[in-house]
Amino acid sequence: MVLLIVVGCALFLIMGYLTYGKFLAKKVFELDDHNPVPSQEINDGVDYVPAKKGMLMGQHFSAIAAAGPVNGPILAAVMFGWVPALIWVLLGSIFIGGVHDMGSLVASVRHKAKSISEVVRENVSPRAWLLFMVFIWITLVYVIVAFTDITASSFVGNVELENGDVVAGAAIASSSLMYLILPIIMGLLMRYARLKEGVAVAIFLPLVGVAIWAGKYLPLALPISDPVLGQKVWGVIILIYCLIAAMVPMWLLLQPRGALGGYFLYAALIVAAIGVVFGGYDIKYPAFINIASDGNLQNNIFPILFITIACGACSGFHALVSSGTTSKQLYKETDAKAVGYGAMLLEGMVAVISIVCVMILATDSEMLTKAPNFIYASGIGSFMELIGIPAVFGISFGLMAFTTFVYDTLDVCTRLGRYIIEELTGWKDAKGTILGTALTAGVPIFFIFQTMTDAKGNVIPAWKTFWNTFGASNQLLAALALVGVTIWLYNTKPASKVWLVTLLPAIFMFIMSNWALIISIYEGWVLKTGHPAIPIVSLILLILSIMVAAETIISVVNKKKVTA
Repeated sequence: MVLLIVVGCALFLIMGYLTYGKFLAKKVFELDDHNPVPSQEINDGVDYVPAKKGMLMGQHFSAIAAAGPVNGPILAAVMFGWVPALIWVLLGSIFIGGVHDMGSLVASVRHKAKSISEVVRENVSPRAWLLFMVFIWITLVYVIVAFTDITASSFVGNVELENGDVVAGAAIASSSLMYLILPIIMGLLMRYARLKEGVAVAIFLPLVGVAIWAGKYLPLALPISDPVLGQKVWGVIILIYCLIAAMVPMWLLLQPRGALGGYFLYAALIVAAIGVVFGGYDIKYPAFINIASDGNLQNNIFPILFITIACGACSGFHALVSSGTTSKQLYKETDAKAVGYGAMLLEGMVAVISIVCVMILATDSEMLTKAPNFIYASGIGSFMELIGIPAVFGISFGLMAFTTFVYDTLDVCTRLGRYIIEELTGWKDAKGTILGTALTAGVPIFFIFQTMTDAKGNVIPAWKTFWNTFGASNQLLAALALVGVTIWLYNTKPASKVWLVTLLPAIFMFIMSNWALIISIYEGWVLKTGHPAIPIVSLILLILSIMVAAETIISVVNKKKVTA
């Protein structure tokens, strides 16, 4: 049964790519390789660097995937059952997420690789641009807080498996450090020794496996006995890495790590496919779960499902990657279909595999009490055991795959935050670079060191506290990005109705996201639950989104009056 569902999902996504993806490329965005692309026109060797489709897709996929297609789908499947989670992933990725990612990428390329916020400024108004920029920066900070904390959680403590083997957090930390060193060496060899990409990947990809194996024998443990404090310190170390990675040239880290990370994640999908085909797993977890009857608004499938699963169905962060780094590297316009739309559907498949990791668990399984990254890693480990690989290595492989997602996202987030501060201040020199990067990587430290508790006073991880607010802000960002793409399409093709392809998803995401923010405000200020910062930030995001929407409507009305 699991096999039939996964194969059916894969075929559904492939058909979406071949049909709806073709419609978007030909009819909506009219991709044409005769059009110049910024990576070729500018090519400054730092931010604007042409990348062939294979390398760019790997890098883009690694950057957008992050913890989202693992965390969100697993949380939603546990809460609501696997059927609602699967339906949203499949329909969302094809008709909303893929449209959003590809639209943001093409709009940016057609605007000289400017960010999606610049597309808003040119097609809506400067005031809408300013509001949008502030909104984006706040969302980026939330992304960094959530993903830094959950990554740091993988580096502390030990998990004992049923067979007695132990997966040590210190081993995962060591493997992760080695993984970060490998692409730097690969980038230097590709640039100065003229090593071809295919040869470089063939050499360095197996070394990632060696790094996973070696981590067990070269553990990197902090001299801190308190695991909670240790996790916070690891969070700071990860943010220091972000600070450095966001300022180095793309060819040195971002592009080679993207290529390695992309293939590594493809390998994770292949491993999962082997497990699904040969594992003989039965579905044990319920298809539907009704938990809304307890009166907790966070348990309502509408809107919580649609903001819990972001990456894997639709994610506003993808617009920042598409228009922030990927558009500066697109080799030719027609590559946008594979890189923008195809990578989103591939991420949808990662989300499907994550949901499978829940489907095969019994409702009384102790695994359901673990963090989503460990549930995912445990599933991958079970799949790898089928081909004779020890469970301890398989789980380490799964945790490294998860960490690989997150590293790419974290430093891309920090780089994008740097761009925003540079744009807002007008400082495009070293001063702006240092200030923008330091602010974006530094502000999350405040939240990392906050002690978070649930309604009963129990201490809980920072990522768990902020996940719904992050999800709502992230999905609202997607809605606003889709609004920007819609207005661009409307301005460039006023006689056509193709802008409906982006407008309708924008309206849906706008309603779901603001609905979730209103719930957060109500629970924070009326029910007095959660962290005090959540309702404040939720209100700010709600106001900003309404103001951007109002600016957009005013802009369209004024342009109609001018042309009338």
